[in-house]
Amino acid sequence: MFTSRQLLEKLVAFDTTSRESNLALIDFVWRYLNDLGVSGELIHNAERSKANLYARLGPAGDGGVMLSGHSDVVPVEGQNWSVPPFTLTERDGKLYGRGTADMKGYIACMLAAVPHFLAQPLKQPLHLAISYDEEVGCLGVRTLLEALSQRPEKPSICLIGEPTELQPVLGHKGKLGVRCEVKGAACHSAYAPQGVNAIEYAAQLVHQLTAIGERLAQTEQHDTRFDPPFTTVQTGIIRGGTVLNIVPAECVFDFEVRTLPQHDAQAVAAEIDTFAQSELVPRMQSIAADSAIRFYPISGYPGLLTDAQSDAARLIAYLTQSSDFSTVAFGTEGGLFHQAGIPSVICGPGSMAQGHKPDEFISIAQLDACDAMLQRLAAWMRQ
Repeated sequence: MFTSRQLLEKLVAFDTTSRESNLALIDFVWRYLNDLGVSGELIHNAERSKANLYARLGPAGDGGVMLSGHSDVVPVEGQNWSVPPFTLTERDGKLYGRGTADMKGYIACMLAAVPHFLAQPLKQPLHLAISYDEEVGCLGVRTLLEALSQRPEKPSICLIGEPTELQPVLGHKGKLGVRCEVKGAACHSAYAPQGVNAIEYAAQLVHQLTAIGERLAQTEQHDTRFDPPFTTVQTGIIRGGTVLNIVPAECVFDFEVRTLPQHDAQAVAAEIDTFAQSELVPRMQSIAADSAIRFYPISGYPGLLTDAQSDAARLIAYLTQSSDFSTVAFGTEGGLFHQAGIPSVICGPGSMAQGHKPDEFISIAQLDACDAMLQRLAAWMRQ
């Protein structure tokens, strides 16, 4: 039987940066489960270069608990690592390597716990899920959830092991990423009024987005369970123009909306599109008829806010021995599970303060505590 540390060493060795395939890691987990007598299934992407893994054990029937984590990690390029990022290194009670905190540490504990669950006369099923491409927009888990939606037997609760230092988390914001393409008309800058300056019209759109963000930041919009306590809007990338003496015909910028769970990011997208089409495009087309402003979604996931009185919240309070529920600033797959009718909570070992950074680590104490938490879950599921 492998310990969580031994499993983490094997998992970290797989370079599952989102641009790479995760199939080698998934094959390892598949064989590990098969050796324990647990059958699973793979749900591939269209190119069959990546896969989600889904397995269940225990009795047949509806309900039960799902343990879920993502296999992909963020890149290490441009970061100053003092240890090899894809080799587990132990130092001063900490285990270093890409993905140790986010979130292969949890997956290692999840896999190490399987023999404990198999040893119990479980009264309800245990579901296991490992997804791909979470780091680039929670993409992979969507096909897994689509497959689950076609089945009569679904889990009642999902425990997503993103790093929270094993504190129970019930919520996070949603996100919508949008690309705006502004098509103007070029001319010599000496005759600038005869052209349609795409950068200047893009600037007006960015200014309007800033105004929307300021409105959403007003005190009456606040929910103090979140930090910051309001929906935010920000422009992160902008490109346009070629040389200074040509009025730019094209400008592209990307913006994101991070919404409180009770807010709708699409409402912001609709508002800026209405402003563009009603206020700006007519002025642009009065000079050049083929001028246009177009918006394209590039990423997104819903927020999460699980009821503190729900069965999911009560279970995670029991497992962590704490009802001091909180929220996190980063996004997870939890909103998608919740949207699919599977109430979700976030709780896992390690801290996101170490995630996405050079010399990412998880403490051995956190792994041990997660092992103990999952053993409590196994005992609870045999009741």
